[in-house]
Amino acid sequence: MKNFYVADAAARADDPKQREFQSAFLVVSKQLKPKKNGSDYLAVVLCDRSGQIEAKMWDNVAQFAGAFEANDVISARGYINRYNGRPQLILQSLARLAPEAVDFSDFLPKTSKDVEQLWAQLGGFVRSIGHPHLRALVQAFLDDPEFAAAFRAAPAAKMLHHACIGGLVEHVVSLMGLCDLACRHYPEVNRDLVLAGAFLHDIGKIHELGYARSFAYTTRGQLLGHMIIELEMVQQKIAGIPGFPEPYKTLLEHMIISHHGQHEFGSPKLPMFPEALLLHYLDDLDSKLENMRAQFERDAGMAGAWTSFNNSLGRALLNSRRYLESGEGPQEASQAEAAGTE
Repeated sequence: MKNFYVADAAARADDPKQREFQSAFLVVSKQLKPKKNGSDYLAVVLCDRSGQIEAKMWDNVAQFAGAFEANDVISARGYINRYNGRPQLILQSLARLAPEAVDFSDFLPKTSKDVEQLWAQLGGFVRSIGHPHLRALVQAFLDDPEFAAAFRAAPAAKMLHHACIGGLVEHVVSLMGLCDLACRHYPEVNRDLVLAGAFLHDIGKIHELGYARSFAYTTRGQLLGHMIIELEMVQQKIAGIPGFPEPYKTLLEHMIISHHGQHEFGSPKLPMFPEALLLHYLDDLDSKLENMRAQFERDAGMAGAWTSFNNSLGRALLNSRRYLESGEGPQEASQAEAAGTE
């Protein structure tokens, strides 16, 4: 048996001759759960660079449960089946691989976009900022080699959106494009301020999230969060720019701490001026549309146009393109009813 990628699982599950697998995976999470008879089974989430997949071990659990932990890489053998329309791995045996024998970057998802092209697009947006102090501030980050390397590699989130190597720069370039379009529609809005805020709003993610083995919060990220970290980063760069206007500093700081838009989502202040409000809604739009796109990709092997339940959005999703291509019939209607519950 040859290694396969998680992305191959849907096709393999439909072919009896291809259902067996043996491959290496990074362990995202691991849980022992009780079966109805009182014994335990293993429920794990595994990943490679093509995505994530759920896996179960029903037999010989005591033999293997202590052999690995989350963030380890394991070599696993078993077979693929479907559960609730989605492929799932059934583990029959596994072994932990020694960390020194593993290149962990091989197991982390990566953006499908060309990072060099994204970086060039980012530079174009920065050069278009007309206000000299705002442009100098953003350029100071781009000219910092340590920051630039981290920014090009970092994920934008642990799970919710753009959760991949290169996801942060992908998200920021997408957001700056949206901001550019919106500022044309609302010419009274200060475009330079919006673009600078869009660049700065998530820069603290390079310190909030670690991604050496898997995507996880750093201690500093857990204790402070990316908004507080960003205030410190911006203040340090502004200190090196002579004559930076204090009102612009205050506005940028407010955009940073209000961009989540709601107190319950971590913003200590709500957006209080047009540029801050625009940044919040466009950031939210970009993250949610990417979340939907990723859900459609994960559930591509499911029958019908409805996805499984999306926990972060709190609903099942309809793949409108697939729905329009196929049309709704009895199968899709019953699937929609089932998808409406968690």
